Amino acid sequence: MSGIGTTGTTGQTCPESGVWEVVGTPSTTAPIAEGNTFPPYGGKAVTWKLVQLA
Repeated sequence: MSGIGTTGTTGQTCPESGVWEVVGTPSTTAPIAEGNTFPPYGGKAVTWKLVQLA
């Protein structure tokens, strides 16, 4: 279990299903499932932070 506040970057494998938020601005949230690859945002690599567990 990873938990709220866990971070990952574009291209890494998501460790925990839930709602992930892009760190910085502009920001967005997206549901990402465990085992999926963190996507880019706005055409560039970003850091995603877990804000809500699925």
